Amino acid sequence: MNTFGISLRLTTFGESHGIAIGGVLDGMPPNLEIDFEKIQTLIQRRKGGENTYVTPRSEEDKVEFLSGIFEGKTTGSPIAFIIHNHNTQSKDYQRDILRPSHADFTYFHKYKHYDYRGGGRSSARETLVRVVASGLISPILQGIEVQSGIYSIGKVKAKQIDFSYAQTSEIFSLDPQMEDSQKALIQEIRSQGDSIGGVVWAKAKGSKLLGLGEPIYGKLDAKLAEAMMGINGVKAVEIGEGIESSYMKGSEYNDCITPQGFKSNHSGGILGGIGNGDEILIKVYFKPTASISLPQNSITTSNQAITLQIKGRHDPCIAIRGSVVVEAMMRLVIADMILLAKKDFC
Repeated sequence: MNTFGISLRLTTFGESHGIAIGGVLDGMPPNLEIDFEKIQTLIQRRKGGENTYVTPRSEEDKVEFLSGIFEGKTTGSPIAFIIHNHNTQSKDYQRDILRPSHADFTYFHKYKHYDYRGGGRSSARETLVRVVASGLISPILQGIEVQSGIYSIGKVKAKQIDFSYAQTSEIFSLDPQMEDSQKALIQEIRSQGDSIGGVVWAKAKGSKLLGLGEPIYGKLDAKLAEAMMGINGVKAVEIGEGIESSYMKGSEYNDCITPQGFKSNHSGGILGGIGNGDEILIKVYFKPTASISLPQNSITTSNQAITLQIKGRHDPCIAIRGSVVVEAMMRLVIADMILLAKKDFC
């Protein structure tokens, strides 16, 4: 299953250490002007090698568009694009070793033969394709603003939420007062050869969100949750109050309605699987990066017990760059829902 979406379909291909990764975006309406600057901005935000808080692997990440765009506008045919891989270090990976908490074990048992270098197809390198696609759809999202940022690193949580500040933060922190503490934790964990988990908070706002969603098996919240769970390393998703709602009384949770709108937004902007026009709020929980340099017990493909220390270049906290991917997937889901609803987006 390498295709995502219903009306707007993204198919991705390629491996972390292969020749290239790429995608085919099908279902784009014709005559839409592509914002190439927006695409490049999104790519830069996701890039590794830019600071000490992410992987030192530095790729050019230059996108080559092969079809579907002519004279800067969509033609209505599939948009195909590739990004070549250059800065690979495949020697850091061993063919017969199944690394703990990676997809090595399951890929080996499912396929019997797979590209083990850098995780192959299961590598987060593939998420760059999703980010590029999320830039291509900018014309569809006119009037809708999608933002994301880091809510917590480990147990160091934001006390205030500032999405504008997250755009300028090295780690996309939502709280300028907690950023230094979050950075210090990342550096401490990295110096120990370990990794740490984190939580991304994302939101979407705009009048066109009202009415989006296709109940009962195409609910907006269900599609958002599915998209987020499809991101590497994501282990949980909350919409609105999420888990906290199970501890609340109805009188506390219900979003009362006035002629001016909702008095609160515990539902996270979605009722009955349909956007209610309020801000869509979602939290996405990332596990710690699986690749750590501490000694770990594992096995080989022939079931021999071993102790290994993983080499290579890895993010100490995948949630940081994951926040850019969360935003990309949110944009893709909303664009798909807009096309399904046949809403005007020009």
